[in-house]
Amino acid sequence: MGQRLNRCLDVPGSLPSPLVPLKRRLLLLSIMLILWLYMFYSCAGSCAALPGLTPRGSAPPEESGPGEQRAAPAALSPISAFLNGSGSKRLPQAIIIGVKKGGTRALLEFLRVHPDVRAVGAEPHFFDRNYERGLAWYRDLMPRTLEGQITMEKTPSYFVTKEAPARISSMAKGTKLIVVVRDPVTRAISDYTQTLSKKPDIPTFESLTFKNRTTGLIDTSWSAIQIGIYAKHLENWLLYFPIGQILFVSGERLISDPAGELGRVQDFLGLKRIITDKHFYFNKTKGFPCLKKAEGSSKPHCLGKTKGRTHPDIDQEVVQRLRDFYRPFNMKFYQMTGQDFGWD
Repeated sequence: MGQRLNRCLDVPGSLPSPLVPLKRRLLLLSIMLILWLYMFYSCAGSCAALPGLTPRGSAPPEESGPGEQRAAPAALSPISAFLNGSGSKRLPQAIIIGVKKGGTRALLEFLRVHPDVRAVGAEPHFFDRNYERGLAWYRDLMPRTLEGQITMEKTPSYFVTKEAPARISSMAKGTKLIVVVRDPVTRAISDYTQTLSKKPDIPTFESLTFKNRTTGLIDTSWSAIQIGIYAKHLENWLLYFPIGQILFVSGERLISDPAGELGRVQDFLGLKRIITDKHFYFNKTKGFPCLKKAEGSSKPHCLGKTKGRTHPDIDQEVVQRLRDFYRPFNMKFYQMTGQDFGWD
């Protein structure tokens, strides 16, 4: 009798568990909910941007006139940004404009730890070498950013490029500028050391320093010397930007107190002070501070082997003559910036 009943119900020996269809229904409902949320947030980030769709009660966007820069599109919400390609490309709001061998690479690497800073890794050289390519080309080099994030780049040669101030001002008068400066004598020797590593057969530092060593006349046409006349270059920038729109970072303090200098930079950029002492450790071998965790990594990060090269021994008489040469320019630079960098 029991065998006949089982055969009629087509069940192998026992009644079906009511939990099985319930689990299937819950799974189906979960999938439907996920799909609905995906469609909702996708539409929230993209449907409103379709041509002709304007929120009720708001005016349509105005057309940009000749020579006007079109306003950057509104940033997406974090979920919409994730679903639609994370933000938009904008022209930089801040630029590290100098100086070569002052510590610009270190500053950029440290700043990129901040979640609200997005920066180009390579130097674009737009305002000195590639200006004819146009702002659209320049903007395309920039990383995508969300609302509240700052787009940055660094090209140290801008500081000594005569046309750069006018060109940057033409792009956006409100651009914030950062200059990393260093003892001009040490900077010149570091500049020479870099060139020497690429061209071992170049003349000695001493012979390049002077037009005539007997008379002690310094050769200011040599770029290694010329870059360090900071006051002269700054005069050109002040024709287009107020001094309060330029931050001067000490290359020496960037090594001895990186968190302190980064605090000043974050304040200048209007950012929350997120980068602190906890982000750094000092590498005694390189003689430089390193990051405990680099951007997008959980591993410690030090600057490359090209940073912290051993300088050649330079005749101390030449070093002293250079210090005497730079002293009046340094004093003027201190007065212009309101900062004493302690190079004398």
